[in-house]
Amino acid sequence: MAGRIVCKFGGSSVADAGQIEKVRRIVEANPKRRIVVVSAPGRSSADEQKVTDHLINIATDGSHFREQRLDVTPAQSKQAVLNKFTTIVEDLSLEADDILAALKADLDCSLSGDERVAFLASRGEHYNARLIAAYFERCGMEASAGLPEDIGLVVSDDFLNADLQEETYRNIRQLADDQRLIVVPGFYGVTGRGQVAVFSRGGSDLTGGEIAYAVDAETYENWTDVSGVFEADPRQVPEARAIPRLTFKEIRLLSCKGFNVFHLNAMLPCKDRKIPIHIRNTNEPQDPGTVILFERVPEEGVVGIAQLDNVAYVYLEKDMLGEETGFTAELLTILREFNIQTYHYPTDKDDIAVLVNQDDLTGAINDLRQRIEEQLRPDFMNVAYNLSILTPVGLGLQGNTYPIVDALSALGEAHIPIETIDQSPSQICFHIGVPQAVADDALRILYRTLIG
Repeated sequence: MAGRIVCKFGGSSVADAGQIEKVRRIVEANPKRRIVVVSAPGRSSADEQKVTDHLINIATDGSHFREQRLDVTPAQSKQAVLNKFTTIVEDLSLEADDILAALKADLDCSLSGDERVAFLASRGEHYNARLIAAYFERCGMEASAGLPEDIGLVVSDDFLNADLQEETYRNIRQLADDQRLIVVPGFYGVTGRGQVAVFSRGGSDLTGGEIAYAVDAETYENWTDVSGVFEADPRQVPEARAIPRLTFKEIRLLSCKGFNVFHLNAMLPCKDRKIPIHIRNTNEPQDPGTVILFERVPEEGVVGIAQLDNVAYVYLEKDMLGEETGFTAELLTILREFNIQTYHYPTDKDDIAVLVNQDDLTGAINDLRQRIEEQLRPDFMNVAYNLSILTPVGLGLQGNTYPIVDALSALGEAHIPIETIDQSPSQICFHIGVPQAVADDALRILYRTLIG
């Protein structure tokens, strides 16, 4: 499908009729945009709950919102979903009584367990795709909804964390012969038995990336509500600019350390086929955005700085730890068994520090400590809390230690205490741990020193 563009629009881009019209104009502006992947409608206002959350609340008989200490009943969630889609239909001047009737029937489904949750959770994307395709048609654009059950987007039987099956690529490849605009709902597929199963949250990105891979697209456009990937969090660094070009390696390093761009695994299919990913702003389509490439010429040392908050580190000391076969593997296995997310783990001859998500330690730290001490018998164990990890990233760091020296000097001059420092084996990023209370100041200092 050379010369074709697959474009995915996130929830904020399809939140209401006004946003959907922006999507239509974007798609119409480039005849190469032939496959459009859409999310469920996002929030139209800050006090509105997401459609998908309402759908999960229905599926879980209200426990989804109760866990968030929100007083929203399943009946209220059902009405909120129907109101959302009815408003979209009315504002787009669509004749879609049949679609709304089908939605209402689906909300009353009799499924149970995980299958029920998956089916209901997918209905936001399912019905948004049908309505958007109908709107394109009404505006004179030859379009059709490419529902997973119709185009053969086959996934595994894990209802709430599905994996794409190999046959999907053969099925999706046939879309190359279709001259219509195909509007595909993200987030879900169907099992070999025809049951609905969903990817993890953010799975519309996965759908878009896999379809781009299947049709060997020229570009995968990811449309959202920001104008690309910024050099640093613009809420903390207002002068930060969008980065024009990044490699897949750079964006993954930034993303796993706090840059919430899109689902990390969605990039892997595009990386395999060297398909550029273009992150763009639905509300500012004239902005150039950020292009993620397989390779680029490094024109600067540092392209971006990520900030990851709510970090703790588990520190262990034991004589000859570095020569004890399997020690690190055992420690990581214990952390995984406690469902604790790990970031990285610098080691030395007699000690190791594992940086973890601090929230994961809540309610588990005492049992975790006991398990580690019983199984690994360290000479000393300590847990440090309330850290932030600042991670400057850039291909230009390879073989160039000056930015590390400059960063440490600037933080030292500002009397910012440094808890930990570590350079990645790839040498294209380094990590500086600071107390979370001064992390925002440290980020601004590093930005001025290394980028600004």
